[in-house]
Amino acid sequence: MQVYGIDLSMEKFDVNYIDENGKQKNQQVKNRLNGISKFLDKVPDEAVLCTENTGPYGDLLVFLSNQRDIKIALVPGYTIKHSLGLIKGKTDAIDAGRIREYGERFYDRLTFKTYDPETIVELKSLYALRSQLVKARKLLRTGEHSRSHMPMQSISVQRHTDRALSKLDTEINAVEAEMGAIIKADAELNENYELATSVKGIGPVITTDLIIKTGNFKNIDTARKAASYAGVCPFPNESGKMVGKRKTSPFADRKLKALLYMGAKSAVKHNKEYRLYYQKKQMEGKPHYLIMNNVSNKMLRTIYSVVKNKTPYCQEYICLDPRKKNITSSTKIVA
Repeated sequence: MQVYGIDLSMEKFDVNYIDENGKQKNQQVKNRLNGISKFLDKVPDEAVLCTENTGPYGDLLVFLSNQRDIKIALVPGYTIKHSLGLIKGKTDAIDAGRIREYGERFYDRLTFKTYDPETIVELKSLYALRSQLVKARKLLRTGEHSRSHMPMQSISVQRHTDRALSKLDTEINAVEAEMGAIIKADAELNENYELATSVKGIGPVITTDLIIKTGNFKNIDTARKAASYAGVCPFPNESGKMVGKRKTSPFADRKLKALLYMGAKSAVKHNKEYRLYYQKKQMEGKPHYLIMNNVSNKMLRTIYSVVKNKTPYCQEYICLDPRKKNITSSTKIVA
């Protein structure tokens, strides 16, 4: 098996591999359609591409590799850096060699990337645009608030600000409507969307973010993985006789974590089950943010449960004690 290590950048990428004679080879490829196509033409069918995950810089390479049935794995740079021990020096060619070495040594850990379906890509682009528009609107509103305390205010500035805010509101509503239309047009997306939003505290924004980042609950297919990805899953903190408090990892999606926190606030306010849970933990002396973190984790488990079982959330649902089921079945066997 031949592993190609690839160090990506915006304009080009460096490739490092071992040829048939066992010699190490380096080459540069333009990160464009023609350059990537010519490079993939020379890659053997059994070869594996291993590259650092650099976001959109590698999207075209992943897409074209999938079209030619060439396996490609995206690995976080932090993982590569801390897996090879003490290293010195840095160039793009050297980094490509280190990525190849990682792929050869840890081949069993590689997860091969499949490019997202067209609907997910379109949804992701619209969602990113919506985030930018919302951020711009927030900046304008913040400036408007600070100017309101000035002794002298400009009528012209206020007029332009109101016009810009009105335009932004219109565009945000249009983008949200288009996102809704894309979800409704896809039966599977729409079903999971309706199931997830049936959970109290989970609205359209959180659900859309979850669908995009979990690949419609397929790439991140369990609640435990989703909790780890969102940073609401505590990990042990022990060493020898020292037993510290469990902590969440800083390597998490902070935006998703913030959205889940807002959803948890809504759930505690409007859902009796979560409200009672919050009050119980508060009486035990648990801090507020720890409880809200647990509520976020609990909400993720609920979302994955309703999506897996294809059953909308029901607030009056009573979960039977599994121990009682075992007692009942054993009694029937004895009888």
